[in-house]
Amino acid sequence: MAEKKIQLTEIDPVDIYGVNDRILNHLCSYFPTLKVNARGTTIKLKGSYKAINSFENAIDTLIKIRLTKRHLNLDDVDSIFEPHLNNLEKSVQPSSAMRSPAVKRLSQTPADKDLILIGVNGKEVYARTSNQKKLVEKYAKSDLIFALGPAGTGKTYTAIALAVRALQNNEVRRLVLTRPAVEAGERLGFLPGDLKEKLDPYLQPLYDALGDMIAPAKLKQLMDEGVIQIAPLAYMRGRTLEGAFVILDEAQNTSLTQLKMFLTRMGNNSKFIVTGDMTQIDLPNKNDSGLAKGIELLKKIRGISIINFTTSDIVRHPLVSKIVSAFGGK
Repeated sequence: MAEKKIQLTEIDPVDIYGVNDRILNHLCSYFPTLKVNARGTTIKLKGSYKAINSFENAIDTLIKIRLTKRHLNLDDVDSIFEPHLNNLEKSVQPSSAMRSPAVKRLSQTPADKDLILIGVNGKEVYARTSNQKKLVEKYAKSDLIFALGPAGTGKTYTAIALAVRALQNNEVRRLVLTRPAVEAGERLGFLPGDLKEKLDPYLQPLYDALGDMIAPAKLKQLMDEGVIQIAPLAYMRGRTLEGAFVILDEAQNTSLTQLKMFLTRMGNNSKFIVTGDMTQIDLPNKNDSGLAKGIELLKKIRGISIINFTTSDIVRHPLVSKIVSAFGGK
């Protein structure tokens, strides 16, 4: 039986341990015979020489991975071992029969693979319903996704979580969130305040979602730097959005011409997600909505995915799904 201390230097231990030691616990599940005690920057190990050396190598690899991205996740831990499981001694293989019950529950919880990101104050943002999970899956395969369905299904929230994760992982250079300010119409000039103050009430749902995922000071910095942009749809005209994750929310309130204008802003290395609810059209003439017409024109194009959320995806109060159904939603 050997003992060793590992000292973490020049890196925040939380970056390696994860929130609530999630990353560290998952790593320990690969070493069921090794005793691991982590306190601050010091990790104490007790076990076989081979297990200790393997654990130390794993920590070194995680540090290297962390230096290439903003946050580690459970897949980063798995990536260290999966190609080499056959070469590891039995004592350090992730045998479910040998793990402690607590570690076993953590590593085998189905929701772990559905974790999108860890937000403010350690809030874990998951894909919680079948269609939210489908949205996450389609994100990896499609550059343009339509997410359609009733209120409360998490369409926009999940899309913004994917966008923030993409920014954190350096998959995109900026986020652009937009929605039509239909309720303001041509009356903006009569509203008090400057343009931002006039429009912010219509964009507040986007701010709310971002506020769950990015600390206020950091969010303000990213917005001041233009890395995150929130603007009404009219401001998209004439732009080419390259290396960007772009979300159009409340797309049922766009005309076919506006929808075409938005979609043709797509540049190279960009991801677009369009969300909408055909039962909540705020246009004076509901027939002016171009969302359904646009989807009909685009549905057969490779690289475009369409996800139809239903009341079974509603994640608000249990009464919400019944209310939506009562008002004729699906």
